[in-house]
Amino acid sequence: MNKLEYPFDSEYILKKSKSIRRELSADGTKRTHKKIAVLGGSTTHDYIRVLELFLLNYGIEPEFYESEYDQYYQDAMFDPKELVSFEPDLIYIHTGYRNIENLPVPGMSREESDNCLNAEFDRFKVMWKHLADTYHCPVIQNNFEYPFYRVMGNYEATDPSGRVRYVNRLNEMFAEYASVTEAFYIHDINYLSASYGLDKWIDPAFWHMYKYMCSMQAIPEFAYSLSHIMKAIWGKNKKALVLDLDNTLWGGIVGDDGPEGLEIGMETSVGQTYTEFQTYLKEQKKIGVLLNIDSKNDEENAMAGLEHPAGVLKKEDFIEIRANWDPKDRNLIDIASAINILPDSMVFVDDNPAERMIVADQVPGVNVPDIGQPEEYIRNIDKNGYFEVIGLSEDDKKRNDMYKANAERSHLQAAYTDYREYLLGLKMKARIAPFEQLYYNRISQLTNKSNQFNLTTLRCTVADIEKYSLSDEYITLYGQLEDKFGDNGIVSLLMGRIDNEASALHMELWLMSCRVLKRDMECAMKDAIVKAARAKGLSRIYGYYYPTAKNGMVKEFYMTMGFEPVSEEKAVRLLPPDAAQGSSVWVLEISGDYENDNNVIEVEEGF
Repeated sequence: MNKLEYPFDSEYILKKSKSIRRELSADGTKRTHKKIAVLGGSTTHDYIRVLELFLLNYGIEPEFYESEYDQYYQDAMFDPKELVSFEPDLIYIHTGYRNIENLPVPGMSREESDNCLNAEFDRFKVMWKHLADTYHCPVIQNNFEYPFYRVMGNYEATDPSGRVRYVNRLNEMFAEYASVTEAFYIHDINYLSASYGLDKWIDPAFWHMYKYMCSMQAIPEFAYSLSHIMKAIWGKNKKALVLDLDNTLWGGIVGDDGPEGLEIGMETSVGQTYTEFQTYLKEQKKIGVLLNIDSKNDEENAMAGLEHPAGVLKKEDFIEIRANWDPKDRNLIDIASAINILPDSMVFVDDNPAERMIVADQVPGVNVPDIGQPEEYIRNIDKNGYFEVIGLSEDDKKRNDMYKANAERSHLQAAYTDYREYLLGLKMKARIAPFEQLYYNRISQLTNKSNQFNLTTLRCTVADIEKYSLSDEYITLYGQLEDKFGDNGIVSLLMGRIDNEASALHMELWLMSCRVLKRDMECAMKDAIVKAARAKGLSRIYGYYYPTAKNGMVKEFYMTMGFEPVSEEKAVRLLPPDAAQGSSVWVLEISGDYENDNNVIEVEEGF
């Protein structure tokens, strides 16, 4: 919904929240239900009201637990039965500067100020540890905005007793804790309030009358920023940018002006604006965002523009380049198909409002921001939080290289007439092993990002992955794959629940990254799970398929893997009561002889 994307009208959202909610609830979107506990150090009702809108727009249907005013610490530490029975999927702690209990006073010594700082940090750390041990779910914690006055003026940022300096130090301690703690995230209201404007952000009268942390007008900005972390935790981030060229990556039209006539580089203010935008996009690539081009241009002209000596982005920075005169919506769908992601994982960036309208109308789910004027491009993309980072893995950093290598594999495939010879030519090697702590974060990330090749769409936090990994009731396996073009990283996950009474393994998770489709990795994983199950004395494996709007491609997967459908009567007993229509159950008997399906990948087993 465009009215919920930046730049949005905060006043409109606040006034029309009920009608916006009705419109979202009636749009037919199938959403993921999540329980969110909001523990507030100030009044939270309107934050929740607006946060719900943004989450609904991201495909998340939230259910909220809301603590009483300023009862965040009591609810966190003393486990009220209402919160315990709520069983939250996520806990958000809504505190700010006014909730700090151990503030220094002017003139304190460094030692006294340090004592205040450590006492405050320890108060929060004990609370976070208790929440993690009790609820085993992600926790989001605000850091702190600056005070709205400075008794010592600029000296507040220097003196050990200065509260500006104190906030900076406390925020750094929060950040350090987050950097070494799984499933703990900082909502950076220090940056957010500075970006909004501290004098507009803080309304003392509003605090004293209603106990709201920030001004009413700032609540949509606050809730929008918070929603970015939540949708990233639950796998709703975008994956790719699809970019126009003329007047988007550079000023001018390369076909008319020639490369030498383009505005790019440091010679003019306009050129500097486009250089800064290209630099921003290059930085997006470094965090794993896939860059692609969709431009109405002759390919020769497009390449000439990308070879401009002042350009930051070059041809090799892009996964797919479509420079032709085909409709851009068709090109975008072709790009999605070529890199094996869904179109709704993409963000289309074009200066032309007519092209934006066509793509938005013709490709459901794709995000098409109004990027404004060139000097506004970065802000209008960045504020939308399409690629919110909650953890940066090595796979994220290498993602563009992985997809570029995929393109090389496709070119190699075209040179072969025999597909098995092509697979052997890749010289693939895999490591298949139980979930390991080193990879918990990546494994959790994969469960939340994989949608197409995902049989059960089970979403897991890092804490969930750790629980399954350490349990004697589960068999867990991850698969890494590399070939002569490079390392694909962890690309497949299997997890089954052991049912000794039935001598069976129930597959609760089976997924694979679409970038390694049709390379027999699924066969190698099947062979491994069969071997692991037989080692536990099990004689059959039950596979489950739960249909979604995105995983239709694996509807018949179990049949292709040699599983047999179970009877309808038995399926009803095995499926959960809330299973969607079209769910199915399959079984593979493994008590007799078993011949491996994989014969093209060299597998190293870690189990």
